[in-house]
Amino acid sequence: MSKKVFTTAEGIPVPDNQNSRTSGPRGPILLDDFHLVEKLAHFNREVIPERRVHAKGAAAHGKFVVTQDITRYSCAKIFSEIGKETPMFARFSQVAGERGSADTVRDPRGFALKFYTEDGNWDLVGNNTPVFFIRDPLKFPDFIRTQKRDPQSNLKDPNFQWDFWSLSPEALHQVMILFSDRGIPASYRCMHGYGSHTFSLINKDNVRTWVKWHFRTEQGVKNLDPKKAGELAGSNPDYLTEDLFNAIKEGHFPRWKAYIQVMSIEQAKNHKDNPFDVTKVWSQKEFPLHEVGYFELDRNPGNYFAEVEQAAFSPGNVVPGIGVSPDKMLQGRIFAYADAARYRVGTNHQLLPINAAKSPVNNYQRDGYMRFDDNGGGMTNYEPNSDPNAPKQTNTPENYFPDYTSGEGGRYDNRVDQDYYSYPRALFHLMKPEQKSLLINNFVESLQMVRKDIQKRVLEHFQKIDPELEQKVATGLK
Repeated sequence: MSKKVFTTAEGIPVPDNQNSRTSGPRGPILLDDFHLVEKLAHFNREVIPERRVHAKGAAAHGKFVVTQDITRYSCAKIFSEIGKETPMFARFSQVAGERGSADTVRDPRGFALKFYTEDGNWDLVGNNTPVFFIRDPLKFPDFIRTQKRDPQSNLKDPNFQWDFWSLSPEALHQVMILFSDRGIPASYRCMHGYGSHTFSLINKDNVRTWVKWHFRTEQGVKNLDPKKAGELAGSNPDYLTEDLFNAIKEGHFPRWKAYIQVMSIEQAKNHKDNPFDVTKVWSQKEFPLHEVGYFELDRNPGNYFAEVEQAAFSPGNVVPGIGVSPDKMLQGRIFAYADAARYRVGTNHQLLPINAAKSPVNNYQRDGYMRFDDNGGGMTNYEPNSDPNAPKQTNTPENYFPDYTSGEGGRYDNRVDQDYYSYPRALFHLMKPEQKSLLINNFVESLQMVRKDIQKRVLEHFQKIDPELEQKVATGLK
């Protein structure tokens, strides 16, 4: 029996489905990677009309307030002076479940922030965890399908998850967090948030600094016991949504302090790890947290569909003074999130009130579904032009990073470092005995429904993290 050849939708053989094409091993994604673009574009259109991921969520309006001066790092107007307030919108969500799923399942939580700044909208789209399961966006559709339903039975199957994770050991750091006590937050108000990816700030002299964003809840971190979470999934599947809405309605406005970790260009080049690897964290001893400000949520949406369901976020929405990085997953999300919004909400989703910038918008985009403004009126609809009243480019420096785009184009193995275990090991050693016990019990409960060959593969990884972890999980599985 001949082996099936993996092809594109056009029948073209795929030589490598593990690594995106990049400019050098640490460089950004290359747009000529048709296979990556086809996978992400097709994936974004697979379900209609709910979000393919982060389908169920809750949100609120609020404000961001600057408390510390970071103008040495960024010239963004949002940070221009201490005490400055900027209106914002935050959405929290489950990653894997459908729109009707329970709030209290074991799952990462989306942590999406939209800041309506003077220079346009800045979206910071992260999670309640500082890392993610994969490094390369080419694997994102594959990963998410393991969290969804069996194409034959339409049932969720833990074999899918553990099969993928055990064959993708870079996921182990996030898996350790997911099955720890942090895996089921007791409230959206009581969990930390992270930008997760490496981003950048650019100052008035056009000097770039790499940063990681942290948002620490001032309500205190609170998590649910798995048994209690299971009970709530049956008795009140909207538990977290209700908690956030009622807290704000009753005047208990949740607040998070915002911090950044800072890494210079030179430090990044000499760092022992790839600083753009989203499966790893930066040491807070080496790169301590610097306070920036806080955000507070003080107003519930007036209509869920209009404001929460139609809200669209993209990590590509960065304003002058804020930038992205060569983080491969971030590069893929910059395309995928905006493309998903165009498909799900419409090509003119930016005109909806919840998504509309509060600063002036002038461009040459015209027509398309749901165009409910004046569509540019009679203004010239091409550029360059000789119309003195038409919008013109600013000719200011762009937020790119030329130092990381000099490598030869190719598919570079994203698993070349082979360091899958040091970060999960460090996390395991930081846990208190009761946290280790809960982690092990959660692993056993999930793995006991998984095939023996996959269990064996997982235990081999656990052995490399820490023999205690492997031994106790193996004992629990008998």
